[in-house]
Amino acid sequence: MIIPVILSGGSGTRLWPLSRQHAPKQLLPLLDAQSLLQTTATRLDGLDDIGEPLLVCNESHRFVVAEQVRQLDRQGTIMLEPEGRNTAPALTIAALWASHNGDDPVLVVMPADHAIVDLAAFRAVVVRAAALAEAGMIVTFGITPDCAETGYGYIRRGPSLVADSGAFALAAFAEKPDRATAQRYLDSGDYYWNSGLFVVRASVWLAAIAACRADIAAACRTALTDCAGDGDFVRIAREAFVACPADSIDYAVMEKITAGSPGLPAAAVIPLTAGWSDVGSWDSLWQVLEKDASGNAWRGDVMLHDTTGTLAFAESRLVACVGVDNLVVVETPDAILVADKAHTQEVKKIAERLAAAGRSEAQSHRKVYRPWGWYDGVDAGERFQVKRIMVKPGAALSLQMHHHRAEHWIVVRGTARVTRGDDVVLLSENQSTFIPLGTKHRLENPGKVALEMIEVQSGSYLGEDDIIRFEDQYGR
Repeated sequence: MIIPVILSGGSGTRLWPLSRQHAPKQLLPLLDAQSLLQTTATRLDGLDDIGEPLLVCNESHRFVVAEQVRQLDRQGTIMLEPEGRNTAPALTIAALWASHNGDDPVLVVMPADHAIVDLAAFRAVVVRAAALAEAGMIVTFGITPDCAETGYGYIRRGPSLVADSGAFALAAFAEKPDRATAQRYLDSGDYYWNSGLFVVRASVWLAAIAACRADIAAACRTALTDCAGDGDFVRIAREAFVACPADSIDYAVMEKITAGSPGLPAAAVIPLTAGWSDVGSWDSLWQVLEKDASGNAWRGDVMLHDTTGTLAFAESRLVACVGVDNLVVVETPDAILVADKAHTQEVKKIAERLAAAGRSEAQSHRKVYRPWGWYDGVDAGERFQVKRIMVKPGAALSLQMHHHRAEHWIVVRGTARVTRGDDVVLLSENQSTFIPLGTKHRLENPGKVALEMIEVQSGSYLGEDDIIRFEDQYGR
């Protein structure tokens, strides 16, 4: 049995303003209609003996991840990290869960935010890697470099291994190099870009992490022993997991293998040429997108004239580029980025400054997704704000109350069941209601079509934290 393990952590600050802390890049449809997480979850489709995916994600992203898995008609297990502790603990809890019923599957460990264009080539190397993993090796994929890239770490290969496997001994890891060192790596032919992809049997990984980082292994076992089921989710025990040291797979285990530490499994690298990208910057996204004859890639309502080598994204309005070269222009309803394509690795500095200033543009988009649907903040001023709200058929908001605001609701599509104090009423299109400050209330969609409405809030404080929940089917 092969189990896809999808690691869905990270904040993706280098793809701001599309990527935000509450909407990281793996949850966005950057390449096509599916998110990067969704394409990762289907990447092994067609191989024999593939189990449902096992996803490890941040607790705050749980409802979006669950909805995206549901859209794929999958039954994947979603494990919730109360706090990110890097990839070694994430893989450890996944391996513990995958083997808790006595199974020992081969785990194909994939970050959720990578792109792979040639799926046939990728699946072919997974098959070869799985055979080596069954024999007790830890296998990683080395991306065949096509330029002297300084933004990636590198892997150095050793001697060739099993005949016809296409695999080499894993000799060493190298940090991100300077330009001259990267060129030397490229010229040697012995170095690959570090993909962050791994194939390993669950028991092999658990033995390796116990030998290399017994503290991580112990903390993860405790956290999983005290885990709790919650609908679609497995909630990892907060106190034990937060106490777990943070470390990456490379640092915790793989570098110790290449250093020759005794008692560890052998490690192999298989070259991969499949149009891989970690989509780590706007420039790297531009490289994997389809481009016109002038080297431009775009999405949305974009018009280009006398423009070359440019990436333009428009979400809510027209973006026009005239007489420019090698730019990145990204428009969202609440922010616009204009950057030289050669400096896109520095976009994270803007995201960091916004976060330090407590700006909402670092946290979330104007449209915010919830398990019941979404809301879009369309206008705001002193003592008021206006939202568009969509509630999915059969969904309901929590029974709640606000201390500092009153709300006016106007139904523009569908049917709303409104609880207001002791009263329950049905509202249809063009009907409205008023929720006084301090009144218990709930909004539900009992119909078969999406409920759309306008909400006008008024009061002395309009923050999302002014909410007291009495009942909530989503466990918030």
